[in-house]
Amino acid sequence: MDTTTLGTSPTPTATTDLRRLYLLRFAFAAVWAAALFATAGELSPASATLLVIYPLFDVACAVVDLRSARAADGPVQQLYVNIALSTLTGIGLAVAATSGIPAVLRVWGVWAITAGLVQLLVGVSRRRMGGQWAMIASGGISTLAGASFFGQAGQADPALGALAGYAFLGGVFFLVSALRLGRTRPTA
Repeated sequence: MDTTTLGTSPTPTATTDLRRLYLLRFAFAAVWAAALFATAGELSPASATLLVIYPLFDVACAVVDLRSARAADGPVQQLYVNIALSTLTGIGLAVAATSGIPAVLRVWGVWAITAGLVQLLVGVSRRRMGGQWAMIASGGISTLAGASFFGQAGQADPALGALAGYAFLGGVFFLVSALRLGRTRPTA
């Protein structure tokens, strides 16, 4: 979980650690998406709990990423921003869940936009590691999806199912990056 600065190559351990983290994120996203999809018919205690868990898992992953990035002069500022955004989102979703699906979609939409921009910046800063084009694309798509969620909140019958698809697609991007990191050698 290393970024590369000018003239510096990531260590093999950093690449391996990042690859493992990305695989974990894929697995979590797939399981979480299936669970949310199964409960997405209404905003129940189970779906509300799932909604809050997702950004909190993102916080945990960013903390793991931060430890390695700090040791390797990585994208520390962006990861701190991600931790703050995801923590606030977890709190915001807990509050929004008491107000209904439109409020949840608005909070999730704002998070998808801002976290997508951060992911884009982290991916760009790590591009020399290889395997980051999927993270860059995912960050860009997340910003567009976030705007869509915000728009869906104003519809007559908003639903949570799209959030499951969003999370699964994000997980697929982590899987692609993990596989690419396993095959790509860093450049000097």
